Amino acid sequence: MLFPLPLKLKQGLTGLLFFASTFAFHAQTASSQHSEPLSEDAPETVGMSSERLDRISNMLQTAVDENQIPGAVALIVKDGKIVFHEAFGEANAEGEKLEKDDVFRIASQTKAITATAVMMLWEEGKFQLDDPISKYIPEFEDPQVLESFNEADSSYTAKPADKEITIRHLLTHTSGLGYGMIDADARIRKIYQKAGVTELFTTDNVEIEEVIKKLGKLPLHHNPGEKFTYSMSLDVLGYFIEVVSGQSFSDYLVEHIFDPLEMDDTRFYQPERNEERLVSVQYKEDGEWKNLQPGFYDPNYPVKGARTFYSGGAGLSSTAEDYATFLQMYLNKGELNGTRLLSRTTVESILENHSGDLFGGKDKFHGIAFSVVTPEGEAMGGIGSTGTFDWGGYFNTQYFADPEENIIGILMKQTSGGTGDQTDWKFRQMVMAGVDN
Repeated sequence: MLFPLPLKLKQGLTGLLFFASTFAFHAQTASSQHSEPLSEDAPETVGMSSERLDRISNMLQTAVDENQIPGAVALIVKDGKIVFHEAFGEANAEGEKLEKDDVFRIASQTKAITATAVMMLWEEGKFQLDDPISKYIPEFEDPQVLESFNEADSSYTAKPADKEITIRHLLTHTSGLGYGMIDADARIRKIYQKAGVTELFTTDNVEIEEVIKKLGKLPLHHNPGEKFTYSMSLDVLGYFIEVVSGQSFSDYLVEHIFDPLEMDDTRFYQPERNEERLVSVQYKEDGEWKNLQPGFYDPNYPVKGARTFYSGGAGLSSTAEDYATFLQMYLNKGELNGTRLLSRTTVESILENHSGDLFGGKDKFHGIAFSVVTPEGEAMGGIGSTGTFDWGGYFNTQYFADPEENIIGILMKQTSGGTGDQTDWKFRQMVMAGVDN
C-alpha cells in the first residue's frame, strides 16, 4: 500500500534532486569542432614577419632601458600559433629577472571571464538578460538614485529609480552602480566607504555575498540604462553566479572555464607553488622603481590572507599564455581543444552592441564582456579590424583579439601611477603591422 509523503519530506526530496541534477550537468560540453591548443610556431608559417616582430622586441627593451617600465611580458598568437612570447626587464624592485610564465594581477581583465561564466549559465536557460537582478538578489529591489549629499557625515537623500537594474545593465556597466575607491564621484566613494563596501582586492576575511548585499541598498549614480558608468557591476554578477549555480564563484570558474581550458595558473588566490612567480606591483619614485607598499591596495594579494573574497570585477591573476588561451576560445567561436564553452551564436551575440551610443566615441562600442572596434575605429588605424575586442587591467595589463585576422596580442606589466609608459598603443599598432600575407 502506498502512502502519500509528508509535504516537508516531499519538498526536501525535490530540493535534493534539483541539487543533484544541477551538479550532474556541465555548462561546457564536448564539441564536434576540434581546434588545437595553443602551440609555438615560426611567424612566417602563419603570415607574420619575424623581422617586423623584432621591432616589438626592440621597442619593449628600449622602454625598459629608458625606465618607462620595469618589465613586461608580451605574447602574440596568429591562427592559434604562438609566434612571439618574450619577457623584458625585472619582476620586482629587488632586480629578479622577469620570466615568460610569471603571474600577473590582471584586475579588470577578470571582467570578461566573469561575463563568460554568466553567459554559460544563460545558455542553460537559468535566466534572461533583461531579468531584474532583484529576482536573484532581493537587496537590489526598488533601487534609488542619489539626489543630495551631506559632506559632514556622508549622509544622503535619494529618489526612486525609474526602472529595475537588469542583468544586461550589469554586463554593460549601465546599471548606475559606482566603484567606491576609484569612482569619479567623491560622493559615491564616501557613501561606499561609510557602508563598508569592499572592492577590488583584499586579504581580509570578507565574502562577496555580504559585500553585494550592502551594495544593493546604496544609491545609484543615475537611472539604470541611462549612462555608461564603470562600476562594481561584475562583482554583483560574481555573487549572482553563486546564487544561480549553487557553487562558490571560484569553484564555478575552475570547474567550468579554467580546468576545461587548462588555465592552471589563473585563480583568485595563487597556490604556494606560484608565490615566487608573482610579479610585484611597482611605482616610480625619484626615477627609481620600488615595490608598492600596503595602502589602497594590499600587495600581499593574491598569495596571503583569508582567501575568501572573489572579486568578479578585478580579482584574478593569470599568465600571458593562460589569458591567450581564453581569448583563443573566443576566436574559435566558443570552442577549444574539442570542448565547447559557448555556442557560436552566443559568442556572436556577446560581440554585438549592447550599450547603444552610451559607451562614448565612434571607434568602439561595448558589447557583453568586451569593448569592440567599429568600422570607424578600424579606419582610424592601429587598433585592429572591425570586431576586434579588448580590455585591460588596473596595473597596466592589456589584451586585444582580432577575429578577422585571427590575432591575439597580450602585454602584461605591473605598475602603479604615472610612468611615461607608451608601450600600450605602440604594442598594438606594431602587432598589426607585423602581418605579412
